[in-house]
Amino acid sequence: MDTSTLPASAPTTLSEQDAALLDFEFRYWPRSAPTAPGPKEAAIRNELGISPTRYYQLLNNLLDCEAALARHPVVINRQRAVREIRRNARQ
Repeated sequence: MDTSTLPASAPTTLSEQDAALLDFEFRYWPRSAPTAPGPKEAAIRNELGISPTRYYQLLNNLLDCEAALARHPVVINRQRAVREIRRNARQ
């Protein structure tokens, strides 16, 4: 993807927090199911020290970041697909 097509707010490098967030999502995803949100939210608070709402805000901000895509392409592509499904459902 050409970086000129990224939104102005898209980060081009990963902070330590960004990397930790992506690593967490990569590790936790297979065990997280929509029917059991409680354990993941508790793990977000315990491991990352942030609220689940903030976690998802930060994760969403990373979806258009090339550095995030390079670090965890499976996580980013899966989250992009989820974002697209939700966008289409709203329209």
